[in-house]
Amino acid sequence: MTISDTIFAAIDFESAGEAPGQTDAPVQAGMACMKGPEMMVDTFFRSYLNPRRSVTWAARRVHGITTEQLHCAPEMSALWPEFRNRLAGRVVVAHSAGTEKRFLRLFPVHGFGPWVDTLTLARRAWPGLPDYSLEALAEALGFSLELDALCPRLKFHDALYDAVASLLVLRTFVHAAGLWDHPPGAIPG
Repeated sequence: MTISDTIFAAIDFESAGEAPGQTDAPVQAGMACMKGPEMMVDTFFRSYLNPRRSVTWAARRVHGITTEQLHCAPEMSALWPEFRNRLAGRVVVAHSAGTEKRFLRLFPVHGFGPWVDTLTLARRAWPGLPDYSLEALAEALGFSLELDALCPRLKFHDALYDAVASLLVLRTFVHAAGLWDHPPGAIPG
């Protein structure tokens, strides 16, 4: 199988933030798929998640999600079928994947992967950039307008927007490296 034939599934979480005596918890999940270079817009998924705790002021300042918005949201465990259907059997993509891997531990033995961390990939592919945030990469790599068109009315630190941005980082790398006819294992990181 080549990269052109591979379905990549990106995931991103926004969190409630760390607070004394409380562990961090996801408050929003976003997932999107890309087959080869083509975005699979019909796979885009976004949901608030009820963390059963308050969102910290610092986290709310980053993503704008309030505790009040989450009262009627499902708990993450209720969305297991969504996660399984969208991530199982696919190459999973995330920007700084540690957070996503940590939150997915709620589903033991889920078996999602292999993983591509677009933060690690970007640092290897474009050394010397002053900033490797998704926002800075969108600007540096020239896909900001496409990202806005794919996710209208959303912005960075929205889980779906960030998931799609991760796929665009990956697609930009694969195109620049000329790897479309290579196996997915040719993607470093």
